[in-house]
Amino acid sequence: MSSSTITRISLPSHIRGGFVKLADFKIEQVSSPSKDQLTDNQVLLRPIYYSIDPYQRGRIAGVKGSFIESYSEGAAITNILVATVVASASADYQAGDLVIDNDGKWETEYITEARAISKAPTQYSAEPKDHVGVLGMAAFSAYVGATVLAKPKAGETILVSSASGGVGQMVIQLAKARGLRVVGVAGSDDKVEFVKSIGADVAFNYKTCGNYAEAIKTAAPEGIDIWFDNVGGEYLDAALAHINTHARIIICGAITQYNLSSPDERYGVKCLTSVLIKKATIHGFIIDEYYDTPTHVAFYKEMSQLYRAGKITYRLSETEGLESAPQAFLDLFTGKNFGRSIVKA
Repeated sequence: MSSSTITRISLPSHIRGGFVKLADFKIEQVSSPSKDQLTDNQVLLRPIYYSIDPYQRGRIAGVKGSFIESYSEGAAITNILVATVVASASADYQAGDLVIDNDGKWETEYITEARAISKAPTQYSAEPKDHVGVLGMAAFSAYVGATVLAKPKAGETILVSSASGGVGQMVIQLAKARGLRVVGVAGSDDKVEFVKSIGADVAFNYKTCGNYAEAIKTAAPEGIDIWFDNVGGEYLDAALAHINTHARIIICGAITQYNLSSPDERYGVKCLTSVLIKKATIHGFIIDEYYDTPTHVAFYKEMSQLYRAGKITYRLSETEGLESAPQAFLDLFTGKNFGRSIVKA
């Protein structure tokens, strides 16, 4: 890449159903923005790390009425990233500031409005990757779901799906720290061993366990008090069959349902009567509601302290170069990633 061009990744057309392919992304070299193009209250950013997340599949589909806008056809893909300010026409930012853009462009440099970004809370960590990693959106989702919404009590049993992922690995550790019996589910033997190493009392490989419902019963013979769900579909159904009275089901994601070819393929949950009989609660949430709240501050404080003290492990699946971002995204849906997926610019 020459100094006069930057890399840009866009979505030429929405992909409604099925799995996204590498050819569905457009990677190109375009003219570099310059500080001379800045107008009042704009900043020129150079991303350092890009976050790669499953929820982006919904934005690629072009579906209206979701919790976040779809990507515009032909425009740069956007998502959470951490960047450095190259130049600023805003009184609030100066060159060298480390910032977070929750809808930052998949470009190696770009201009945006100052109001769209925020300063990275460097009092908790000066390491850029931490702000898309252990202090980032996925970890915060784990914190809100596992500690605020689930209302855990010592001695209870929690079942965590996608337990080695960006959210799941943090749920495992937060639950263990609060005295719960922790059962993790992952998609390979090495991921299962990792989940055990960070605190799970029991973990199993859903691809080789045979009957999933029986595997849950074996792993949690006394039932489930909290089901932290990242996958949905038949796995949610199987978990509902084993919940205890007053169980809490936390719906953080449903990755098994993101690449269906048509709405007719949606999995219809069969065990909802368990929610009635067991007087359980199902709580879905979107993490955006918790940004810039006392809960967010509490998360930063607890996570940074635990991480600095070596009491929290956070595995990253890191690739290098913006050009690798599309493949990193596709790997989320095949299990090739191991940990929280990020791309280093």
